[in-house]
Amino acid sequence: MSRVGKHPIEIPSGVNVTISGQRLTAKGGMGQMEATLMGEVLLTQEGSQIWVRPRDTTTRARMMWGTARTVVANLIQGVDKGFTRKLEITGVGYRAQMQGSDLVLQLGYSHEIRYPVPEGVKIECPDLTHINVQGVSRQRVGQAAAEIRAYRRAEPYKGKGIRYDDEVVLRKEGKKK
Repeated sequence: MSRVGKHPIEIPSGVNVTISGQRLTAKGGMGQMEATLMGEVLLTQEGSQIWVRPRDTTTRARMMWGTARTVVANLIQGVDKGFTRKLEITGVGYRAQMQGSDLVLQLGYSHEIRYPVPEGVKIECPDLTHINVQGVSRQRVGQAAAEIRAYRRAEPYKGKGIRYDDEVVLRKEGKKK
């Protein structure tokens, strides 16, 4: 039994869901998304709930059960509320700002880094040391945030670099004399 898969997915008001075979389409206030699920699971809509069930008792069907349920839940949450990932920049002279459709980062290198904003993702800089990555797709938002963070990860000695707002950087003790 999948502990995740056995729970139904609630459809919030304002979201329209269409199921045709293995294809699920959702429309909401943030936009429209669709997903094609694997053949091992069965999608059914009962009132304002969506149930994901395995087609048979094979190991593969039971493995895909919880995965498919999470994909559908993320799709519905994305079109309803969207996803946000927040990044913090720490370090003297480190900063970020939007110029046109590019995110310009100054991270202590001899040059500035220009990150073109991917399609389906919106990036905001409320101030010079914070970056908000927003979008409908959880995967695209997470990938964009990971690519930005990879330019200069927070290092363990001084904590300088880019980190997620909920990330804890374990600090190391420096050299002793």
